Amino acid sequence: MSKSNVRRAIIREWMALAPEQRRSGQQALVFARSAIERHRLPPSRRTPCAVVMGWLKPRTGRR
Repeated sequence: MSKSNVRRAIIREWMALAPEQRRSGQQALVFARSAIERHRLPPSRRTPCAVVMGWLKPRTGRR
């Protein structure tokens, strides 16, 4: 699966959660760690967790 397809799938899963389950950075971190186990990310210079957190950070409930 390409990086963009993995990114879309992970973001789709994140946005499917209830708003109260995706408000904080801590919730995003827990979700990112579980998403890494479910999806195979392509190689990157950054850690897989940092990549997924970069995708999720703009979509957390805090502004």
